[in-house]
Amino acid sequence: MAAKISTQTISTVTIGSRPIGEHQRTFVIAEAGVNHNGNLGTAIALTEAAAEAGADAVKFQIFTADELAGSAPTAAYQRAATGAAGQRDMLRTLELRDEDFRAVAVRARRSGLEFLATPFSIPDLRRLQSSQPAAVKIASTDINNAPLLTAAAQTGLPLIVSTGASLREELDAAVKVLGSAARGRLILLHCVSAYPAPWNLANLRAIRAMQQRYNLPVGFSDHTTSTQIGALAVAAGACVLEKHFTLDRGAPGPDHAMSLDPRQLSEYVAAVRRAEEALGSGALGMSAAELEVRRIARKSVVAARRIDAGEILTPTMLSLKRPEGGIPPNDFARLVGRVVLTAIEADAPIHWEMVQ
Repeated sequence: MAAKISTQTISTVTIGSRPIGEHQRTFVIAEAGVNHNGNLGTAIALTEAAAEAGADAVKFQIFTADELAGSAPTAAYQRAATGAAGQRDMLRTLELRDEDFRAVAVRARRSGLEFLATPFSIPDLRRLQSSQPAAVKIASTDINNAPLLTAAAQTGLPLIVSTGASLREELDAAVKVLGSAARGRLILLHCVSAYPAPWNLANLRAIRAMQQRYNLPVGFSDHTTSTQIGALAVAAGACVLEKHFTLDRGAPGPDHAMSLDPRQLSEYVAAVRRAEEALGSGALGMSAAELEVRRIARKSVVAARRIDAGEILTPTMLSLKRPEGGIPPNDFARLVGRVVLTAIEADAPIHWEMVQ
């Protein structure tokens, strides 16, 4: 059964001390993923780079290759980057130990970042909890994994769920599974599961569509190689952004080539913050910066020629000229037919005390 479109206010989810939702500061997740290549030192360096770039969180992936993959082949982009024919052999080189994740989590928190990770099984989820993550990220590949979704909801942690390569019916089913179990703790990420994803497939309008359909905060898991599309996603309503990054785009491994380097990640975050500033509060009305232009560029009613006391005003005796300060143009018709009480020179603004 399709989820009912709601007009209710979208809930706010708290990750650490950070509120996530409409009109809140965008939560930027620097996705280190497996770009540590199985090395703790590199994972620490990635964490520090994420902090320097201005991200709000750093995220990794926690798995055991032998439990995650059976006979699954690698995707074309993975084969091109690693030469591995099977996922299991590739993933074995990308594992970190539980104590490594705990060390990374400590470094993240010391650097002002929230620590996140994606578990790919219930045992992975249990392992992750020992690192005290601020939230649990569920990958698009597990959108139909009800046992993992349910177990993640039962942790009591905020859940961030990616939706790449999903049918609408699958999204409906996942939200139904999590709707009550993770009430007030669920964030969806619009995602295009292509690596890298081209601009023309980003479909950023899906962000608002998902917000309206599920009445949940929605973000964007960005698989493009652009440093600017995150800003566009913010304009489209994203409250969370997730972006892959690496220390070296030329390093061996499945995700380095489609990731941003630290300098590009800094550009990405800066573009997001500029977009937030440009969007403003949405309040209608004039800003203080507009006052000078308003004063000199708006018009008021002036005398089109010298008008003597006692004359009765006609439209041809009046004109509209800059600046404002006299009777506004909207009241032009109210002046016609009134008697002038005092002489008015040409181009002089007309005030109500000059007429009766």
